[in-house]
Amino acid sequence: MTRGRFLSIEGGEGAGKSTQVRRLAETLRARGVEVITTREPGGSDGAEAIRELLMTGAVGRWSAHTEALLFAAARADHVEKVIQPAIGVGTWVISDRYVDSSRAYQGVAGGIDDAAVMALHGFGSRGLLPDRTLVLEVPPEIGAGRASVRDGAAADRFAARERTFHDDVASAFRRFATAEPERVRLIDASAAADAVAEAVLVEIADLLP
Repeated sequence: MTRGRFLSIEGGEGAGKSTQVRRLAETLRARGVEVITTREPGGSDGAEAIRELLMTGAVGRWSAHTEALLFAAARADHVEKVIQPAIGVGTWVISDRYVDSSRAYQGVAGGIDDAAVMALHGFGSRGLLPDRTLVLEVPPEIGAGRASVRDGAAADRFAARERTFHDDVASAFRRFATAEPERVRLIDASAAADAVAEAVLVEIADLLP
């Protein structure tokens, strides 16, 4: 049986990740590909329980180190219960965020060494990386505006952080793309959703059956 592909869609707040996850899944299904969509933190029962801890409460509820541990635990359950079983039977998995978000948010922006974040990932999730990671880029001020419209007064602990934090996150994703060009691709997400969806397809063309 052919192994399924694993794709992650990354980016800062308000980049349009959820929209593009949905659009890509619809396009792949129209081509006869079996697809599931998921998210982080979350995606499995255990990980969704941890998500509630991570996303709610005051910005300072957890330190970056505690966040990194909680994200790694959630991801371990997500990989074990959802991602690995799906790709093992030939299903494609598209995740709204994955380990590169931990590397950007807790690592670069939170001040934790990348090697430490990846060591947690190596232990908890056996080091599983996506076949392709698509980073949707928008200027932080545009993303913040979109997120504000989307969330209103219900912004989560990460969306509510200061501008410099989100600037660091954006810089981190660009750094990952430079270091890992085969896996991580940058996409201009300030364009219309249709144009972004087309760009996403271009960046996974070599993986399509």
